[in-house]
Parts: sequence; structure tokens; C-alpha cells
Amino acid sequence: MNTVTRAHLTETIYTQVGLSRNESADLLETVLQRMSIALETGESVKISGFGTFSVRQKGRRIGRNPKTGVEVPILPRRVLVFRPSHVLKAHVNHATPDADGDGDDE
Repeated sequence: MNTVTRAHLTETIYTQVGLSRNESADLLETVLQRMSIALETGESVKISGFGTFSVRQKGRRIGRNPKTGVEVPILPRRVLVFRPSHVLKAHVNHATPDADGDGDDE
């Protein structure tokens, strides 16, 4: 199984869009940086037909060490959540997307 990397994405932008390799790398870095900044500030990032990235706050809870069984507090934290669109789900499952085709999961 292959992994999509920044280098692979940069090369795809280079071949399909026609920018130079340096411009393609800069474009990719700019997009990723803007997404990161939006998520850091608590905004969601929706890519139509792909999905939505958002940050969720998880509260404090008690966990358990599986080896010893000792209870351990898990501190509150923020977690990154990705919710795929119906279009992406259908594509992954080799099916047809929903009737409205807007890719919105709601």
C-alpha cells in the first residue's frame, strides 16, 4: 500500500496544473499552512466533495493502564477530527454518491 506524501502531491500539482516544481511546492505548503492556522484557531476546514476537518475539545476523564489496571487521569485536550463527505465515501467504496451530490455529510 502506498502513502501519499507532500512530494507526491507536489509532483501531481506540477504535472496536472503546469506550475513549476518550486511553485507547486509553495502552493501546497501555503494550502497546508492555511488549513493548520484555521484549525489552530478553532475554525473548521471544509473541502467540498472530500470532507471536513475540525477540532473537538475532549474533557478530563479517568482511563486505566491495561497492564496494571491502575486508574490514570486523562487531561482535557483538543483532537483533530476528519469527517469524510458522502462523495469520498462512495468513491472509496466504488459506489455512486448520494442523490444531491453536494458532498455534505448532513
